Formats: sequence, structure tokens, C-alpha cells
Amino acid sequence: MSWAGAVPALVLAAVVAALTVHSHVNATRWLRRTPAQATVDEPVSVLLPLRDEADRLTPCLRSLLAQRGVPGLEIVVLDDGSTDGTADMVRTVAAGDPRLRLLTGAPPPPGWLGKPYACQQLAEAATAEASALVFVDADVVLNPYAVAGAVAALRTARATLLTPYPRIVTGSVGERLVQPLLQWTWLTFLPLRAMERSPRPSLAAAGGQFLVVDRAGYQRAGGHAAVRDRILEDIELARAVKRADGRIALADGSGLADCRMYGSWVELRDGYTKSLWASFGSPVGAASVVALLLLLYTVPPLLAVAAAVAGAVPLALAASVAYLLGVAGRLVSARASGGRRWPDVLAHPLSVALLGWLTLRSYHLRRRRRLFWRGRPVL
Repeated sequence: MSWAGAVPALVLAAVVAALTVHSHVNATRWLRRTPAQATVDEPVSVLLPLRDEADRLTPCLRSLLAQRGVPGLEIVVLDDGSTDGTADMVRTVAAGDPRLRLLTGAPPPPGWLGKPYACQQLAEAATAEASALVFVDADVVLNPYAVAGAVAALRTARATLLTPYPRIVTGSVGERLVQPLLQWTWLTFLPLRAMERSPRPSLAAAGGQFLVVDRAGYQRAGGHAAVRDRILEDIELARAVKRADGRIALADGSGLADCRMYGSWVELRDGYTKSLWASFGSPVGAASVVALLLLLYTVPPLLAVAAAVAGAVPLALAASVAYLLGVAGRLVSARASGGRRWPDVLAHPLSVALLGWLTLRSYHLRRRRRLFWRGRPVL
């Protein structure tokens, strides 16, 4: 077989190369950094929504109580209808610390999803003096200067909303395959500097695990009431901020916080299934994106093996280059976000294939109205 027959694979390799270069530029030039140690003199409210988190909230809560560099810090915790003793665990860990207030959440009204309503209640309960709000999930563990560093980064960026993306911690094989795709997708496909400068709401990204907002800008955007029925409330909040003429930004928060979002493959599967359908706009959009990802990142190694068996050396070489360029892009993402590198990056084609399956499952269960999370229906 001549090199002419390898042209399609060479085209794939060229596209993957361009995306890998883009991820490198994002990671080395445009991705904001957060200070490892900072001090802020403005009052800050840290807001922690909890629902059945008794088995894992202790490290998070202890890390919040150990925060430094924020003299005007308060911690507001909301127990959102837990049935596993979450509130009692909060009281035990807090041990009467006067900086912490524990609230009992009300059930979400019609038209509201659970987490947006919990966050709205927390924001309304924050002390009136707080000029910055920091939303944290129970699976996040912060270093002692994380809150100060996040608020300092928000002010340095002159942003209304900033996500200091935490380092993703993984345990099971499924987590190691899927979780790194969170950072990889926006580093590869999202032009970070353009996202910050553009007023377009569609050009937005955010992560609700650890998110800091200017309170006045948050209120102008309508708060979580503006995203009351959105399953991806973090991204939709970023879009609402843009609609209110605010600015958003992403930052590397891997030095500030760790986050293990799911404790097992089953939790991860169900967590992604509940929300992936909302990530693409429509089933057609989802099918198009998944097909493109599979073509760019999963097809090349399969093609390389098939071509090598058939003796088509040029095609096998071109497809192998495309595969290795994809691995290089995953490696860039891992280095930029503090994630695992070897041998996980070599399984990138399998990661993309698994994401495709999770997307299909999400749409399938949504169509059957069988999507639930934490005992509540998603739809």
C-alpha cells in the first residue's frame, strides 16, 4: 500500500495535532494560576450544601475549619433533607466553632432542582457583609489557604465568577478512565482567553465543586434562581453571569484542592448518566460530538492494528501517529491539572469510547424518564 492510501489517516493526525497544540497553548499560556498562599481582607462566606454525605464530609469540613488568610470567614452548611445523620456529623466535626452555621434546608419548590435550591438558600443566608461567596461540594478537600487563594485569583482576574479547578482524585479503573476527561475536554476544545473576553453565554465553562463568585455580580445574574431547573447549574450560572455583563474565568486549582467526585464506578456511571444529556444541546448534537471524538481518538489505534495485520505499513504508521498525538494531548492535560499520567494516558481511546457509551445511556434513561440523583428525579 502506498502513502496515497494513508491520506485519510494523515488528515486525522493533522487534526489531532492541531487540537493537542491548542491544549498546550491553553495549559501553558492562557490557564490562570492560583496563589499557593494568600491573604484577603474582605469578608467571605463559604457555602456547603449537603445531602446524605455523612460518610465523606469529615475531610471537607475539617479542611474548611482549618482555613487561613481570611480573617472575615464564615462557613454556612445546609443539610438538604439528609436521612443518614449528616447534620449530626456536621455538629460533631464543627465542635461548636463559632464560624460555622448549620441550616436545615427546605424541600425544593415546584420548578426547582435540589442543588440549585440548596445553593440559593445558602447564598441568601450568607452574612450581609460577605463580598465573595465560595461554593464547595462535600467531595472537595482544601489546603489551608485555598479559600484565600481562590478569592485572590477572582480579584486578580477581575472576574465575576471563577472556577479554580481542583485536582481530580481517582480510585477505580472506571474513574481513572473517565474523570480526567473533565479537564481534557475544556483544555482541548475551549479557547480559554476567548472565553474570558467574549460576552457570548454559549462560550462558558465552570465547575460547581469549587466555585467563587463576586456577590454583587452573582445577584445581578439572578443567583441560582436563574438556573433553578438546570441539571448543569454550574455552567448555566456562568452563562447567566455573562448575560448580566459579568466576566468568568477558569484557573488551575490543583494546588488548592483535591476532589474525588465519585467513590466507585457505579457512582460515576450514575453521576454522568444524570447530566450528560444536558451537555450537548440536543441528541443530534450529542451524536455529532461523540462521533467526531470517536473518529479522532478511538479509530486511529484500531485502524493501526488492522492496517498492520493487513501489511499496509504507511496506513499503520499514519494511524499510529494519530493515536500518539491523542495520547500527547491527554498527557498535556494531566500535567496541567495534576492528574495521573502513566499508564492512564495510553488508554485515552478507551476513555473516549466509554464517554460515548455513558452519553448514549444518559439519553436512553432520560427518554424513559428514569433519571434520578440522591433519591430525587432529575426531570
